[in-house]
Amino acid sequence: MTYNKPTNWLLASAVALLSLAPSADVAAQVAAKDAPLAMTIDGVTVDGADYTSVTITSATPLTISLSEPVAAECLRGSRTYSVAHFGRNGPLTTREFEMAQTAWSYFESSYQPETGLVNAVGSFPSTTVWDTASYISAIVAAYELCVIDKRMFDDRATRLLNTLRNLPLYRGEAPNKVYNAATGEMVDYANQPGEIGMSANDIGRLLVWLQILKERHPNHANGVDNVPMRWNFCNLINEDGRMFGSFTQSDGSTRYVQEGRLGYEEYAAKGFALWGFDVDRAMSPEPLDYVEIFGVRVPFDGRDPRVFRSQNYVLTEGYILDGLEMGWDLPSDRTNDGMTASNGWRAEFANRIYLVQQRRFEQTGIITARSEHQVEGSPYFVYDSIFAGGYPWNTLDPTGEYQPDRAAVSAKAAVGLWALWDTPYTDLLFETVADLSVPDRGFYEGLYENGNGFIPLQTANNNGVILAALLYKVQGPILQHVNENTQVWDTAFMGTDIRDNKCHPNRLIEEVPCCACTNQTQIAPVIPIEEFIYCRPVVGGYEIGATDCSTEEHNLEPRQVRQVLPSSCPIPASNP
Repeated sequence: MTYNKPTNWLLASAVALLSLAPSADVAAQVAAKDAPLAMTIDGVTVDGADYTSVTITSATPLTISLSEPVAAECLRGSRTYSVAHFGRNGPLTTREFEMAQTAWSYFESSYQPETGLVNAVGSFPSTTVWDTASYISAIVAAYELCVIDKRMFDDRATRLLNTLRNLPLYRGEAPNKVYNAATGEMVDYANQPGEIGMSANDIGRLLVWLQILKERHPNHANGVDNVPMRWNFCNLINEDGRMFGSFTQSDGSTRYVQEGRLGYEEYAAKGFALWGFDVDRAMSPEPLDYVEIFGVRVPFDGRDPRVFRSQNYVLTEGYILDGLEMGWDLPSDRTNDGMTASNGWRAEFANRIYLVQQRRFEQTGIITARSEHQVEGSPYFVYDSIFAGGYPWNTLDPTGEYQPDRAAVSAKAAVGLWALWDTPYTDLLFETVADLSVPDRGFYEGLYENGNGFIPLQTANNNGVILAALLYKVQGPILQHVNENTQVWDTAFMGTDIRDNKCHPNRLIEEVPCCACTNQTQIAPVIPIEEFIYCRPVVGGYEIGATDCSTEEHNLEPRQVRQVLPSSCPIPASNP
């Protein structure tokens, strides 16, 4: 059967069909010079009816617009984990899939088969706890995106867990900050044997990814649980719920210091909270201050760096990791809702962190995606901040020296922002870094803002975050609470002193009040509703949530949670 349609209708439909049906078998047939041009498209649908083919003819040249091709379908986890979520949603395009393959190539070229670890930077056989967490993110994402198969995933995960389970620990407590990736020995930053201390931020990030690993792969849950089971948390978290790291002093003694500033601190604290630790104080944004940059009230940590000797860097990374991995949700939130952030102030602040960087580009022309990153040569590493030490766009090395020539568009920050905000500006960020790579060694750290080219270094953190961002586009927040099995972490050593001696939580024991009094005291949220400028607040529950986030300023009315009576109400005990 042949339908003849008016020429204009047929041409318009052809363009749409090619865009909307990328799997169609398209065969173009260009006619002889004096004959009308013709194109035949096989396997198409018009107005809901299927046709074997459609042929388009024209006396003048045709212009055909094709959408970006979609990568081969990958269904791993799509039914279990995919949810509607903030930012970009949908399968990877062919180009994005090739980016995932490129990012994974870093973990092939820098792999240490004897330990199952990977080098943090290039061929230098050293790694940190933070970078090992980034490696787990790479394994999880590469498998879900069909870059590696199940056999390789299980082999990599098993070897890594075996090493983590048997790592020597700093003073017998918890992981040292740095390890030799080839041998698993504790080392310093020069990769020389030694114990240098523990990082609560790094351990918190590792706990996030260990939780993700056992949620998505229950067959590895036992192995995962046995890793932190050895650790002693007594000096890492104090009774107030703050996190502490440590370092070895010149006389060999250990000094414990509060660790974490706004952005990273709350992200790392969520890692501890996922395992049942009480870190409410570390998850609170206070003490808090603001600085206005390009019309955006940018939050920063209110602790004076001159007093506390710790810089209050404002960077992108802590916020995008929270969004990509946990959807800016509270650790206790098991709803797997990708469109409401139950830790609402984190989503609100993240939108400001994104917007101020877009505004800088709009006002100065400098493409901006700031984060911490490695650099070639001294000082080797910089905190490329949005704000630090009283100044905006302040790039500092770990000693606090100003390093403006090391400011860069961070590849991981650019791709992370692209995944979480679907805007023309993040399209530009994506184009800036999408090809900044070597196919068999992974993505470079970034592109210098001053035109000095790319940073000629590849790292585990950069490539791990890029893989996580690509997975987020496909599935949404990566931590999905789906493993309902009994956890060894909760049951081991019950009824003994071992848990208490190591300050492990007892989630199977619940303290109840000594009377049936109902606590009516309401505590005001630290970030009130009035502070929500770019997100609609959701009132109800333990904390204000956030949804409908947009960097276009608005004054949306808070969405209210409907209250209903419980099926039964306890009667408060009368006072004696």
